[in-house]
Amino acid sequence: MEERIDEKPFKAWSWSVEQCLKEYRVKLDKGLSTYKAEKRRERSGWNELQKEKGKPLWRLVLEQFDDMLVKILLLAAFISFVLAFLQGSDEEESGFEAYVEPFVIVLILVLNAIVGVWQEGNAEKALEALKEMQCESGKVLRDGYLVPDLPARELVPGDIVELRVGDKVPADMRVAVLKTSTLRVEQSSLTGEAMPVLKGTNPVFLDDCELQLKENMVFAGTTVVNGSCTCIVVSTGMQTEIGQIQAQIHEASLEESDTPLKKKLDEFGNRLTSAIGIICLVVWLINYKYFLSWEVVDGWPSNFKFSFDKCTYYFKIAIALAVAAIPEGLPAVITTCLALGTRKMAQKNAIVRKLPSVETLGCTSVICSDKTGTLTTNQMAVTEFFTLGGKTTASRILHVKGTTYDPKDGGIVDWNCYNMDANLQAVAEICAVCNDAGIYCDGRLFRATGLPTEAALKVLVEKMGVPDSEVKDKIRYSKLLSNLLIDRSAVKLACCEWWAKRSKRVATLEFDRVRKSMSVVVRKANGSNRLLVKGAVESLLERTSYVQLADGSTFPMDETCRQMLLARLLDMTSKGLRCLGLAYKDDLGEFSDYYTETHPAHKKLLDPSCYSSIESSLIFVGVVGIRDPPREEVGKAIEDCRGAGIKVMVITGDNKSTAEAICKEIRLFPEGEVLQGRSFTGKEFMALSSQQQIDLLSKPGGKVFSRAEPRHKQDIVRLLKEMGEIVAMTGDGVNDAPALKLADIGIAMGITGTEVAKEASDMVLADDNFSTIVSAVAEGRSIYNNMKAFIRYMISSNVGEVISIFLAAALGLPECMIPVQLLWVNLVTDGPPATALGFNPADVDIMQKPPRKSSEALIDSWILFRYMVIGSYVGIATVGVFVMWYTQASFLGINLVADGHTLVELSQLRSWGECSTWSNFTASPFTVSGGGAISFSDPCDYFSVGKVKAMTLSLSVLVAIEMLNSLNALSEDNSLVRMPPWTNPWLLVAMSASLALHCFVLCVPFMANVFGVVPLGLNEWLLVLLLSAPVIFIDELLKYVGRRRRRRRRFTPKQKLL
Repeated sequence: MEERIDEKPFKAWSWSVEQCLKEYRVKLDKGLSTYKAEKRRERSGWNELQKEKGKPLWRLVLEQFDDMLVKILLLAAFISFVLAFLQGSDEEESGFEAYVEPFVIVLILVLNAIVGVWQEGNAEKALEALKEMQCESGKVLRDGYLVPDLPARELVPGDIVELRVGDKVPADMRVAVLKTSTLRVEQSSLTGEAMPVLKGTNPVFLDDCELQLKENMVFAGTTVVNGSCTCIVVSTGMQTEIGQIQAQIHEASLEESDTPLKKKLDEFGNRLTSAIGIICLVVWLINYKYFLSWEVVDGWPSNFKFSFDKCTYYFKIAIALAVAAIPEGLPAVITTCLALGTRKMAQKNAIVRKLPSVETLGCTSVICSDKTGTLTTNQMAVTEFFTLGGKTTASRILHVKGTTYDPKDGGIVDWNCYNMDANLQAVAEICAVCNDAGIYCDGRLFRATGLPTEAALKVLVEKMGVPDSEVKDKIRYSKLLSNLLIDRSAVKLACCEWWAKRSKRVATLEFDRVRKSMSVVVRKANGSNRLLVKGAVESLLERTSYVQLADGSTFPMDETCRQMLLARLLDMTSKGLRCLGLAYKDDLGEFSDYYTETHPAHKKLLDPSCYSSIESSLIFVGVVGIRDPPREEVGKAIEDCRGAGIKVMVITGDNKSTAEAICKEIRLFPEGEVLQGRSFTGKEFMALSSQQQIDLLSKPGGKVFSRAEPRHKQDIVRLLKEMGEIVAMTGDGVNDAPALKLADIGIAMGITGTEVAKEASDMVLADDNFSTIVSAVAEGRSIYNNMKAFIRYMISSNVGEVISIFLAAALGLPECMIPVQLLWVNLVTDGPPATALGFNPADVDIMQKPPRKSSEALIDSWILFRYMVIGSYVGIATVGVFVMWYTQASFLGINLVADGHTLVELSQLRSWGECSTWSNFTASPFTVSGGGAISFSDPCDYFSVGKVKAMTLSLSVLVAIEMLNSLNALSEDNSLVRMPPWTNPWLLVAMSASLALHCFVLCVPFMANVFGVVPLGLNEWLLVLLLSAPVIFIDELLKYVGRRRRRRRRFTPKQKLL
């Protein structure tokens, strides 16, 4: 028997209390023995959530290097280090400058790895937050004695536990005995239900039912808000519902996939790797004649000659090409841009916890939203109430504004009853006095103590005011004073207090499931007693004999009046309102003079079976409609999502009718639309075949899934991701955490959200406002567009560098730029303009476009062609200025030989490696700006040591072109005439900073030595500008062609898009 308890799950909710006690071999009055408890713990384990083993640090570090671009950079750094070491050994010196390149590359990769490991370390905090929800101790019956504070971790299945108001439930338990007439448990964080749930002892005859239907079960982590009971522990530790949620969160964390941008960059990295490998090999092989030669004897090659020095030299050129091709600064610029994006979003109340989430938001195609606390306020509020008018067949309906527990939030529409009539006074009296709730202010948020519905009634009373005009003025003055108080945690409900003083409570008839009502006996100022009643409308009407009209007069209730009241009730419930009937009774018989517990009739108040007879022959006053109202801004946000091509789906644990009513009100469904095929319970949807589920989710328009359990939410999100959608999931409860973790971007509520939900999320809404998500999506789209701009800018720059090195190698010229110079350009001079492009203003119509597809190319064929053209010009200009310095005396009137350097023929420059065989070749020393001079002991050094100024010119042309090219990146298609540079002043600042950094390298002797450059004179700067400027005009022409192409496509829609 004992083994069966732990080996096979026992569905305690579907069995009677006696059968449960028999199953667990325990007695209610004795509990388990210590020996039995120890034996069961050996099998069931401790009642605590398991800590999943995280990845070891070494594995986390290694994973950060599992990226093709990173591997290529590591290889380049390693080879550069080896070559630098060999070069240093040959020259018998440290060669510090040669080690700069591998050191900088490795430093970047280490920093990148540190950031990655830090983010991974934060990923599993949601599991730790779950543990904080667990109870620490409980009142447990062991060996026939009540242990008042047994540690909760020691509980085992079969333990008998007592629960009282305020207790946190320590395990999943079957309610065995109610010690009060009612027991209510707050379990919204687990199930999503807006109201505390009434619990009982009767079995639920369903083997497989939703959590919400298990009315005889209480779950670990939930809280008792009303009543007390004795329970039998049925599940502990990881077998509890909260334990299963932990398992789902862990499972979801293992399923986390790369962001759309990461996928695009990885794809780009793989293609770039292949291209780099091929180009490097080609560059090395086309120069084979410089390090490998042979003679042909009898048609066969022989007498091979191999120069290791020359082979190494050209291999180093190939490495320089790899360094040029890889955008080393790209990870740093992307991180900077995303960080700036998080700051912008924080200003809009969206706190981003994980940087890549900023970009993911921009391509969100589906938002799956929880209802309670996200679309609604999670604060019950009266939205309308009705009473009878001047006759029994007429009713008057009053609408109430306001969606929170703040008494100053909204008011009653067209409220002109400053001297309230008798009927409205009765409404206010019952709502204020037949009520045990309170309200307090927790920072920015007003919260309720007691039942949320009762708190909503007290807020209604404050909005109604009091009939006494003198008292009304005093109350208004006291409210003004309360606004000035420093401590505003206690909310003074002055109107409720006034009614409570006029009608002092002397007895309470607690709510029970049979009569579905609660009432109080009050002593009026004139000494008479009155019974004030509130409860389910149908139940009150059965015990009602009279109705009260507006003037206070009462008339017998006839069938016509009853049907009119029921019709009005049906209209209110169809709107998703929770309706409470209000009634009173003056003729109390033996209770008419009841005042203390010594009264002879007091014994009837101890027997709940007498309550129905006491609450008979009632006078009906009116009906109050309460609900968890939608946030005012949600409707507009839903419309914005529709315009942006984003589907919105509501997934909630609440009941179907309430969810549908809220969704209609927030305009998720068009007016009058039939909800068949759009509204499902979690079980209904999961019962469909996979193909039916996909077909339903693929259809346009909103969807609502009610009575959804955590696994249902996860399954829906997983299915949407498999369909290729980019899913954002919002939620605030523990039950939302697994789906938040699984979604492409999980969004938690900052004010009402549980810590578990926040830790599982990628983004937290500081204002709990659904419309903030829409603003964040717009910001995410803008950031992606800007990132696309700077990625293209950096890649176009790298294409230019590759072509310049390729051209130099193909023509047999000395290398125009060394790897450390290219690294400086890629990391430092390109970095600021690329980052500044992240500040480009967003397009005006950014939220009128559909979300981009995850398959959309980062660089399409036209963009690639454009940058090949631009890159070709960069290469020609960079190599051209190098050749020009060696071979031309002047260019367009600019004197190039004023420094006294020796001119050579192009053929000599191309065969510079054979310099030692030239006869009578001499090279004159030449001057550099600032008074220095370059001289050579060996004339052939003119092509190695002497190329320092030519290299400086090439580097300066490259930097200048890339600064001007950043202006081209302001817009993909718009001309600089239409989108001038000053639209993004940050870019102008960044360009200036980059040029200043370049001048710093040229002019500071130490930096000039490290980077192998010299200062330039005025004529040389003019040459640089002259060769750089055409890049603007070339790209303007290409943009014009691109605009013409787009127009042609627009007017010929049948043309196949490339």
